[in-house]
Amino acid sequence: MGKYTYKTKGTCSRQISFDIEDGKVYNVEFLFGCMGNTKGISSLVEGMDKDEVIDRLKGIDCNGRGTSCPDQLARALEEAE
Repeated sequence: MGKYTYKTKGTCSRQISFDIEDGKVYNVEFLFGCMGNTKGISSLVEGMDKDEVIDRLKGIDCNGRGTSCPDQLARALEEAE
């Protein structure tokens, strides 16, 4: 199992930690950010295939920032492994 930490850029959240095991995403935790939204994202992606999460979340924009917490998670997963 791989444990990862990613420092976010351009979002209210500051960091994302997660595990990847056999290509699946587990234990996603955001540091700061909109608590309800980040907990929701974490719950929805639990056990999902890493590539599926990337496909679904990459490019989501938050209020014209050019990124978002979901997009940052996709970027973090792309860098992992």
